[in-house]
Amino acid sequence: MKITFVNPGFEKMIESIMMFQTEGESPYWSDSLFHFFPKLNQDVFQTLDYNAKKQYILNEMKEIYQEQESLINEKVVKYNRHWRRYRPQIEEALSDAFQVDTHQLFNDLRAEISLNPVSPRFLKDQYFQVFYLNSERGALGISLHEMIHFLWFHVWNQIFHDNYDEYERPTLKWILSEMVVECIMRDERLSSINPYFPRENGGCVYDYFQDMRLGDKMALDVIEEYYQCGNIRKFMQDSYAYCQKHEEEIRVHISKAEEQF
Repeated sequence: MKITFVNPGFEKMIESIMMFQTEGESPYWSDSLFHFFPKLNQDVFQTLDYNAKKQYILNEMKEIYQEQESLINEKVVKYNRHWRRYRPQIEEALSDAFQVDTHQLFNDLRAEISLNPVSPRFLKDQYFQVFYLNSERGALGISLHEMIHFLWFHVWNQIFHDNYDEYERPTLKWILSEMVVECIMRDERLSSINPYFPRENGGCVYDYFQDMRLGDKMALDVIEEYYQCGNIRKFMQDSYAYCQKHEEEIRVHISKAEEQF
């Protein structure tokens, strides 16, 4: 696996930001922008239609980008250097976790350093985004999370032979892919270089998974038990069956949690 961190340019960042500012988007996804950039007037923003919202963001964020462009370009160098330092142990750990030779996979992944506080990933186009305020360690932690997604669905697709369009929010397959990150990240070769691990440091899964109880057990504890089988394919099948069984409870929990940032 190989990641190349890049500055994608201002317009690409705005496109990414606007993905999470559509009508009906929950505060959990939309409000981080206003948290990190208090210059933006959220009250004014909410009165606008989509096109006007995009123009408002373009106008207000342009100055911010110009102020931060040199810092972003510096981080391109720092993030790439930090990634190269740990690439061998990451490849070994992920090869063991997914039972594939990761050295031969995803050798053209692109990591775009962005003004978007949300870090989306794009499976088909093989790139993801990292918020520019991350340190080198933080950027690597985010990248580990995203690499797990790319490998998860690479193996998943070989088992289920489904469509990559089914792997996006808010499908159950997307939900499961987010839930499993923590148990895979427990490998010392990964957790030791991820500043967001363990949960006390922020966690490497969304917080609403950390307190999710399904039946009489915590959901992530059950996922961890399944992972201990030592067979990634069986783990995928068993954990997905578990989520299918509890889908209604899962969706109610997530919906309530996403009502606020």
